[in-house]
Amino acid sequence: MSLFHTHDHDNHHHHEGDDHAHTEDDAPPVRQFPRMRLGIAAVVVLFAIAAASLVQVPSGEALVVTRFGNPARVLMKPGLAWRLPVPLESVIPVDLRLRTTSSGLQDVGTRDGLRIIAQAYVAWQVQPDSPNVQRFLRAVQNQPDEAARQIRAFIGSALETTTSAFELSNLINTDAGKVQIAALETRLREQISQQLQSTYGISVLFVGIERLTLPAVTLAATVDRMRAERETIAAERTAVGNRQAAEIRSAAERDGRIVQAEARVKAADIEAQSRVQAASIYGNAYAGSPQLYNMMRSLDTLSTIVTPDTKLILRTDAAPFRALVEGPGFSAPSKSSSQVGAP
Repeated sequence: MSLFHTHDHDNHHHHEGDDHAHTEDDAPPVRQFPRMRLGIAAVVVLFAIAAASLVQVPSGEALVVTRFGNPARVLMKPGLAWRLPVPLESVIPVDLRLRTTSSGLQDVGTRDGLRIIAQAYVAWQVQPDSPNVQRFLRAVQNQPDEAARQIRAFIGSALETTTSAFELSNLINTDAGKVQIAALETRLREQISQQLQSTYGISVLFVGIERLTLPAVTLAATVDRMRAERETIAAERTAVGNRQAAEIRSAAERDGRIVQAEARVKAADIEAQSRVQAASIYGNAYAGSPQLYNMMRSLDTLSTIVTPDTKLILRTDAAPFRALVEGPGFSAPSKSSSQVGAP
């Protein structure tokens, strides 16, 4: 019995020693594992807080940071930015890109009482600064479509008042030098830009006339006016042409009369000179051979007075027909006989 008891006692001590040794070996891991888990949890929490506090500002947009629903600041520089986690702070994106809005077709009047159908458009964007971004956010609740609707009403009203300062011929005309569309666009922009900036924080970059046409009644009146203008211009040009033609004809007739007078003077000079020369030639011929001279003069006289249809009955012994009978050798008649024989 004692041996068995001793053995059991030894075994009991042996087991206790093993349990004590086992407990001492496992104690350090049991104490370190909760600390590691706490560290990992803290890192995860910090990362989640950091992720919730970071926001990405896209290019072409602004982020309005609101604190408990009220705008606190505006982030506009593209990239990462800090804010407090939700629900302390949240962000509202505002589009800063360029937009265009059309007025639609508007029936407007001109200064001369005619109607015209016009359509304008405006290129606009929210001004990229904190006050105007917040102004746009408050005015239209960050709704670009609502902003476009209100801008359409603004530009339609401005188009009505602006075109009333121009006559129809300044807007539609075949003469490009009389068209003042650029002046209309400039005045239209001046009228709406200040109001849109102060009310909505919007910057108007450009205003243009997209379409310009005439209703049927105005078109008929315009055609009649243009026809009258064309007829007036045609009449003026016709009168100018007739006046110029009359001036040209008068100048031509004057020049013609001058040329004719000069020609007559020259002809008279030439004729006088030829008569002098002929008289000189006749004088020389008579001095050299009176008989030949008389015969030649007689022949000249015959060639002048006798034609193919002439029938004459004359004495053949009278000059100048004696040359036909007696030939070149006849003697020149005396002055008395020539006078008697002449018809």
